[in-house]
Amino acid sequence: MNSALELNDVSKHYPGFSLEGVSFTLPQGCILGLVGENGAGKSTLIRLIMGASKREGGSIRVLGQEVDSEGFCDLKQEVGVVLDETHFPEGLTARQMERVLRGTYSNWQPGVYFDFLSRFELPPDKPFRDFSRGMRMKLGIAAALSHEARLLLLDEPTGGLDPMVRDEILEVFSEFTRDESRSVLISSHIVSDLEKLCDYIAFLHKGRLLFFEEKDALKESCGLVVCGRAQGEALPRGAVLGCETGPYGMRCLVRRALVPRDVEVEPVGLEELILLLVKGEKER
Repeated sequence: MNSALELNDVSKHYPGFSLEGVSFTLPQGCILGLVGENGAGKSTLIRLIMGASKREGGSIRVLGQEVDSEGFCDLKQEVGVVLDETHFPEGLTARQMERVLRGTYSNWQPGVYFDFLSRFELPPDKPFRDFSRGMRMKLGIAAALSHEARLLLLDEPTGGLDPMVRDEILEVFSEFTRDESRSVLISSHIVSDLEKLCDYIAFLHKGRLLFFEEKDALKESCGLVVCGRAQGEALPRGAVLGCETGPYGMRCLVRRALVPRDVEVEPVGLEELILLLVKGEKER
C-alpha cells in the first residue's frame, strides 16, 4: 500500500519546547487524527509537513516526495491545507476569492467550489470580514477541496464550532477519503470528533509521540478496570498504562492481554484512554 505521509525521527527545537523523534507512516486512503493538549506540538508538526518550517532532524515524505526536494513546491498543488485561523483578504467576497484561487491552483475546479458554497450556505457576495468563525472555516475547507488535492492537512478545523456544523464538516472529510487515493491528517483537541472519523490516532504529549495506532486495534487492545484500591495495586505492573484514584476506588487503563482472566475489563473510549495515559506519564 502506498503512503500519504512518512515521518522518520523528526525533530524541531524552540526555546522551552522540543518536538522529539516523531515517526509514523499514514497509509494512502486513510484518515489520521492528531491529538494532544495545547502546546503539545500538533501545529508545529503540520508546519514541518508543509515545509513551512525547517526541521532539525529526521525526514518527511509527502505523497512519496521528500519535503526538501526540488519538486516539493509543485507537489503542494496536491495538498489542501486548512489552519485553525482561516486567512483571506478581509474586503474580498467568496466570489472574488474564487478568481484569486483560480490563478493559484493549476487544477482549480470552480464548479466544485461554488457547489460547496451552496452546500455550506455561504453567501458568495458577502465580504470575508463579515463572516463568522464557522463561515470562515467552511470557506477555507471549500477552497482546500476544490483543487483536486490528494492530501488534506487540517489544523483544528472544528474548534469553536457548534455540534451541528462540526458534524457537517466531518461528513465532508469522510466523503473525501471514499476515493482511496486521498488521505487526511486532522489535528483536534475534540477527541469525540476523531473517534467518529479517523482510521489512525497519533497522540502527541509535550513534543513526544506517545503512540501511533490503528484506532480500532487500540481500543480493542486496551480496556478499563474499575476496582478498589487494593485490587488496582495488585494488577500486574506491566498491564497498567495509567490510573486515576478517587475516594471510592481506582480506574485503571490496562492492556487486556496482560490482565488476569478473573479481572473484569470494560471497554474504554478514546478520550478516557488518552486522559488515563497522560496520568500514567505524569507518575513516571
